[in-house]
Amino acid sequence: MKRDCHSRPFSDAWRLGLTLTAALAVFTIHAADRPNLIWLMADDLGYGELGCYGQRIIQTPHLDRMAREGLRFTQFYAGATVCAPSRSVLMTGQHHGRTRVRGNAGPANPRAQALRSDDVTVARALQAAGYTTALIGKWGLGDVGAAESGLPRRQGFDYFFGYLNQHHAHNHFPDRLWRNETQILLPNVVTPVGNYGGGYAEDGILYADDLLADEALKFIANHPSRPFFLYWSPVIPHANNERNRELKDGAHVPDYGPYARQDWPAQDKGHAAMITRLDSYVGRLLELLQRLDLAHNTLVIFTSDNGPHNESSHHPERFQPAGPLRGFKRSLTDGGIRVPCLAWWPGHVPAGRVSSHPAYFGDWFATACELAGARVPDGLDSLSFVPELLANGEGQARHEYLYWEFHERGFSQAALYQGRWKAIRERRADAPLVLYDLAQDLGEQHDLAARHPDLVAKLDAYLKTARSESPDWPVKNAP
Repeated sequence: MKRDCHSRPFSDAWRLGLTLTAALAVFTIHAADRPNLIWLMADDLGYGELGCYGQRIIQTPHLDRMAREGLRFTQFYAGATVCAPSRSVLMTGQHHGRTRVRGNAGPANPRAQALRSDDVTVARALQAAGYTTALIGKWGLGDVGAAESGLPRRQGFDYFFGYLNQHHAHNHFPDRLWRNETQILLPNVVTPVGNYGGGYAEDGILYADDLLADEALKFIANHPSRPFFLYWSPVIPHANNERNRELKDGAHVPDYGPYARQDWPAQDKGHAAMITRLDSYVGRLLELLQRLDLAHNTLVIFTSDNGPHNESSHHPERFQPAGPLRGFKRSLTDGGIRVPCLAWWPGHVPAGRVSSHPAYFGDWFATACELAGARVPDGLDSLSFVPELLANGEGQARHEYLYWEFHERGFSQAALYQGRWKAIRERRADAPLVLYDLAQDLGEQHDLAARHPDLVAKLDAYLKTARSESPDWPVKNAP
């Protein structure tokens, strides 16, 4: 996979983080030209769950406005098909076969789901370049105890408010959140499940994502002059808890909003209401940026960490959450990894554009650093998509390959070649490849491997060399 043409090696000092004073001395000359950067990432939102991507039932007027006033990507990919590795790819700029965290390890092995002290995150690079950095929402790459190397403030964030581990984030009405390394107790009453912070709301008073939205907007309002990077990571529309357990009525969201009178099951009302509530946060964000006169100098990216879930007993067939794609979260077909992505930056990103440029989470590192005037470490799988944002198509570099793997139910791999040819092997490293032509078969229904043996051989050779070995994430074939 290609590296960004401007990447340079980090010294050991860079890997531990340059001092703010030194970084400011290097980048002050460019400060007036550097935009604020906001990466707003939903949790388990499908490609087809926004009106601007074809959704007909769920109301998303503010996100649809983002699409009208900005850029809508049609082939943007998450870093992985599940939460933690997707976020690791986003933070490290390394694809799924080389990033630190490659799966959802859970409570049995928390260290395998934590960044380490020698990892270099995009937040750390921006912080060193003089940006104020904040993470508000779900983290999933470090925790107190055995995984403290991955705590947000050890990975380049000046400020953190939200959930540290993803199991805790399965409850939308938690009894506590974290501010930096301090627990903030909330008045919600929770019945615990297991020993990792999950649970069910017995008496939900405060809705976590409402608190996260307030905190994100407050952070923006408190930083009107110095450039900032805000990684806003809501939990919605993730299921209230995994494993398809029955939930109390309304456990997903405080109210059903415009869907209250629909003749639907409670879970369907809750699912739709979560997405519309998320959309309302986006409306508040855009209004604040314009009211503070920050819109012209702030790039907002909206996306999702992976494809849609089917874990809350709702009825996905009602909403068609993957749109024309096949698969859900935990699938390596495009339904599990292709995600909505909108870019909004008035006066810079031309309004109403639609881009078919194939990009993925790992590209955010080089993109953010180019806009910030920050240095990019060597060895990333990251290509800046700034030219595509600014409608400079001739200057846009493209990946020859994109790569994913999956460590549940055996070992699976997938690769995208030239933005068109998709190869997947399921559950075993020696399994035969299936091959799809996304240009003709967006739903990945027709295996063309027998018709294109040369392409299969090329992709097979790539898949055998794309990943680095990891003691935390070894290849384990299904029996």
